Amino acid sequence: MEPIRVLTGTAVPLRRTDVDTDQIIPSDWLKRVERTGFGAGLFSEWREEPDFVLNRPEHAGATILVAGANFGVGSSREHAVWALTDHGFRAVVSPRFGDIFRNNSTKAGLVTAQLDEDAAETLMAAVEADPALEVTVDVERLLVEAPAIGFSAPFPLDAFTQNRLVQGLDDIGLTLRHEAEITAFEAARSDLFPAARA
Repeated sequence: MEPIRVLTGTAVPLRRTDVDTDQIIPSDWLKRVERTGFGAGLFSEWREEPDFVLNRPEHAGATILVAGANFGVGSSREHAVWALTDHGFRAVVSPRFGDIFRNNSTKAGLVTAQLDEDAAETLMAAVEADPALEVTVDVERLLVEAPAIGFSAPFPLDAFTQNRLVQGLDDIGLTLRHEAEITAFEAARSDLFPAARA
């Protein structure tokens, strides 16, 4: 995955709480066997409403989603993260996230910036008032900012997760950091346990 240090872009205000993974990507979409193409199914049931926020032209090309509390609760489907990233989102800002969703997100390069409720509401209102407002999610400094309105709020991220995002390390990348040791181990394995041959 690509390193993520500082993300800057416009945002979509999703003023809904308790958004679960089935609402993010309905189960009809889970039959796909690829990890791509899920963006078309993102919030697909809500997108049938002409005035749904994602359908509005002023939010085209936005890369940050500002959501209500308890975003990503429900079943542990990675497809929800794939749908958000395939649509073009690089970060989600919310007062609270489902734990499994947050874990799946950071492993796939989607930043989950959890703000306190007052800060999240301030940002939500600002994005609703000005869809062109530039928002920055700074993973290195652990801040969400909107300089045009003087907004700056911290978000927590453990050091391991912060490092894997900044370095662009998914689970495979983390494993490959030990490639030399793995190769040496495989070379020294006993003939009783030969390495698999192609």
